[in-house]
Amino acid sequence: MRSTGTYVTATTLGEAVRAFVPRALPPARPALAAESFAEANRSAELALARLSGVSGLVPSVDWLLYSAVRKEALLTSQIEGTQATLADLFDDEAGLALSNADDVAEVTNYLRAFRRVRAELHKPRGLPISVRLLRDAHRLLLDGVRGAGTQPGELRRSQNWIGGSRPGKAAFVPPPPEKVPALLADLERFIHDKAPTLPSLVRVALVHAQFETIHPFLDGNGRIGRLLIAALLEDWGLLPEPLLYLSGYLKQHQAEYYRRLSNVRTEGDWEGWLGFFLEGVQSAAGEAERGIVAVASLVSADRRRLLAAPKAGAVSLRLFEQLPMMPRFTIEQMRQKLDTTFPTATAAVKLLEDLGLVTELTGQKMNRSFSYAAYVDLLAR
Repeated sequence: MRSTGTYVTATTLGEAVRAFVPRALPPARPALAAESFAEANRSAELALARLSGVSGLVPSVDWLLYSAVRKEALLTSQIEGTQATLADLFDDEAGLALSNADDVAEVTNYLRAFRRVRAELHKPRGLPISVRLLRDAHRLLLDGVRGAGTQPGELRRSQNWIGGSRPGKAAFVPPPPEKVPALLADLERFIHDKAPTLPSLVRVALVHAQFETIHPFLDGNGRIGRLLIAALLEDWGLLPEPLLYLSGYLKQHQAEYYRRLSNVRTEGDWEGWLGFFLEGVQSAAGEAERGIVAVASLVSADRRRLLAAPKAGAVSLRLFEQLPMMPRFTIEQMRQKLDTTFPTATAAVKLLEDLGLVTELTGQKMNRSFSYAAYVDLLAR
């Protein structure tokens, strides 16, 4: 059996615990055997290539990014217990009243954190994937929400544990805080290795597992670790845009997700984790591909219905083109977006409502809000 780390004694809340300190990547003694992951890696890479290709089905990749990034934000937050839905997120963006604003804030914070990381990676002189950038993302993730009192943007300075009501009953105890900076420095070196010997997708899987084992923050480690997956997929050229919402697969197989990560530490089973991760990428890429086809079909069919309407004009067409990125809206928001008058925007919305393309949500005569309901339902499946 491969050893993936050592144990040291640490003390927290007056209890002595065995904290796990992982060895630096890549796995060694023995090294990963290429035949253990070659076929699964090839299938996953092929699925990502198909996903990249099918994005050309829609007129704007921004439509796809709008929904894909929000689905990932929602699902990664749901793994941690957040109860918000996709409709809640759209309502928040439309400025509508929410009953679970705290949960939605956690999701929108993830969006802010992810945008921050992507912005740096796309700048000519931006920050690379690094501890500094992940700390920036972590600060945004926990800003003003649950966990805001657990040192946002700071590496932990105390011993934490996972599972169990007290340290002595923990399912896993990460490395002591004084070990964290050196472990993260090793992880950075692995990420920026100029001559890697392993396929990129395999390296993404290794990085995520190692990050979760180090558990460098007091809170938010799971979400930052999954954000790291999305960032690496794009940064290493595995996807041209973050179209994959892998957290959907991880949420669906949450118990196995945690078990596979645990088995790396307890049994040295890197191969089992890689098999699970690569299968997840293939499955999630296929799901995203089918979602793109379904969205493209829906929007195309609805556009044809609008074009066939005798009263359809330039403003109603422009309004329709906004819907995939404004699926919940008020007339005033749409008026501002289209830079037109309120009566003109009202007439355009009424035409789409008469055609059954949008639905009024409030039942009121004033301050009404509307939904591109078929689109929202499709994304929420």
